[in-house]
Amino acid sequence: MERVTLRIPKQQIEEVERMVETGEFPNRSEAIRSAVREMLNEQQVENRESSTKRGWAKV
Repeated sequence: MERVTLRIPKQQIEEVERMVETGEFPNRSEAIRSAVREMLNEQQVENRESSTKRGWAKV
């Protein structure tokens, strides 16, 4: 794994901390990794959907 340094607004980190405290995630890093995985999965789905759409041929 690679280390990435990023800046996140305090309010968002506090929300992530709450998710860790309630046991939804074991730590902040895993919560952020989960968010990145979800974003990448959504992007892949969107890419697949847009590549399978058929356009109408101009006549």
